[in-house]
Amino acid sequence: MNDCIFCKIVRGEIPCSLIYQDDKVMAFKDINPLAPVHILIISKQHIESVQSLDKNNSQIVAHIFEKIPYIAKEADIAKSGYRVISNIGKDGGQVVPHLHFHILGGRALCTALG
Repeated sequence: MNDCIFCKIVRGEIPCSLIYQDDKVMAFKDINPLAPVHILIISKQHIESVQSLDKNNSQIVAHIFEKIPYIAKEADIAKSGYRVISNIGKDGGQVVPHLHFHILGGRALCTALG
């Protein structure tokens, strides 16, 4: 049994503020938001990160990106704009080793990278 925190959320062992769910993904509010709107969208299948994608599981990313516009619209950030981020590995800032994307919005976001 996988001890990953996101896998526990998928199994219902840890509660979340659910925004969206289907048979492949879940979206919920981040518990440490970095913007007024900070939603995580995760694969229900445990995939460690973008680096772990291959021809057998990459279709999940297409599904996630098909759902992001709907989630952004429901969160009322589609018109004003938002950012989608995926951190990969320790140096990339990935805290939970499970494929997920951050949807950030609700205010002007810094354009500088650094």
